[in-house]
Amino acid sequence: MDTEDPLGPLDPNFAASFKRDVRRPSCQLYLISPLDVGGAFPDRLARALDAGPVAAFQFRVKQVDQHEAARLAEPLQRICADREVAFIVNDSVSLAKRLGADGVHLGQEDGDPREARSVLGPDVQIGVTCHDSRHLAMEAGDAGADYVAFGAFYPTTTKDVKHRPEPVILSWWSALFELPCVAIGGITPANAAPLVAAGADFIAVSSAVWGGDEAEAVRAFGAVLAGSGPAG
Repeated sequence: MDTEDPLGPLDPNFAASFKRDVRRPSCQLYLISPLDVGGAFPDRLARALDAGPVAAFQFRVKQVDQHEAARLAEPLQRICADREVAFIVNDSVSLAKRLGADGVHLGQEDGDPREARSVLGPDVQIGVTCHDSRHLAMEAGDAGADYVAFGAFYPTTTKDVKHRPEPVILSWWSALFELPCVAIGGITPANAAPLVAAGADFIAVSSAVWGGDEAEAVRAFGAVLAGSGPAG
């Protein structure tokens, strides 16, 4: 069931007048793993990261115990570290601590950023899923999150979609807050440009990369993002 954002609807004209602050870095790519990260996946990850700039990789597995998750994560974490790509653990603060991960991404049911910070320390990146809610995003910022994620912007097969924000939420956030925002949900090289233009600091992608040739997909996203910098 959708919950109405207590702040009410956003003025659609807000997006039309939005201009990205020249002090903000250009939009970057944030890869999310498929659920199956065994077998040949480490080689696929290395190939993807070598194909173009990637800021972060999120390790997202379900229904495996922490010991198995740590075993699967270890080679992937090393691949990311060798390429200076941030390694982010989905959902689990305890796994992030065990691995010494660069960050953790929390859903709305995965705990409070303040508690995560107390466990993981000051240098770990904490991201929070905020769906289509400016209210949740402001709460996450107040709680010390390092970035907020909005979505799903497009239909996606990765998870059930209950929230469908408009790109204008990215414009609103970027105009008011310095904290980076991530756009997620069904993003492909063909539909990413409007989200970049609206103010996304990162675009988070999964099936658009892992559903085909990962290197080709990263290069295609790179071409879209290369045009996202502030006008010089």
